[in-house]
Amino acid sequence: MKYSPIDAVGATSLPAAANCTGCRSGRPLKIGITMAFQPIVDIATGSVFAYEALVRGIEGQSAAEVIAGVEPEMLYKFDQTCRVKAIELAGGLFVPDGDAKLSINFMPNAVYEPNACIRASLAAARRVGFDPARLMFEFTEDERMRDVGHVRSIIDAYRERGFTTAIDDFGAGYAGLGLLADLRPDMLKLDMALIRGIDASQPRQVIVAAVVRMAEALGIRCIAEGIQTAAELQALKTIGIRLCQGYLLARPAVEALPPVRV
Repeated sequence: MKYSPIDAVGATSLPAAANCTGCRSGRPLKIGITMAFQPIVDIATGSVFAYEALVRGIEGQSAAEVIAGVEPEMLYKFDQTCRVKAIELAGGLFVPDGDAKLSINFMPNAVYEPNACIRASLAAARRVGFDPARLMFEFTEDERMRDVGHVRSIIDAYRERGFTTAIDDFGAGYAGLGLLADLRPDMLKLDMALIRGIDASQPRQVIVAAVVRMAEALGIRCIAEGIQTAAELQALKTIGIRLCQGYLLARPAVEALPPVRV
């Protein structure tokens, strides 16, 4: 459910601190939401490692249109609603005993206390019989981190529950290597700006290869996103990246799991 609340409403519009009020508000969101799913593929085996849930409007609206209709005071409820919707749909679409994870984007600054804010997600998983151990949470580094220590506590709490954690859009946001050193997630998603045209860009190849080596030394797996051409995919194979995502492999499908082209 890739979205950027800060891009939509402006960083200064966000409340200074998260609390239960926004999540528990009886007011409905102005726009109905659903999810599209796009696979993250292990290109060495052709299997799906995870499906990322991407927010859409129920009348076909894009993520940008959905975000434009979210009032600043409703961002926390929006975040929770997206999580729950993704899990409810996954419960009916995923193979019950399969290995594929459900990857959900989340707003670190909308989590006031990790164990309290995950309750609705766990309740949804119980309702639809979805194994919570298959949950992967992505947070994007282009959301300004107000309190890195707080985000670290979220990652620690999620890891204790068996969830996988990932930094999304690495290499294109407000933070970089310092954030990686502080947070040490399980996964690192390389932004498409680094991947686009990598086959013809020796500097991009050097940078991505160095990031992969560094991540491996930290025990972190890399995912390349935004792959659009066979040449880009081959360059990534040569570098040693196995987990890939992009239109070349599969476009997002609304309330469905799209077939994978490898």
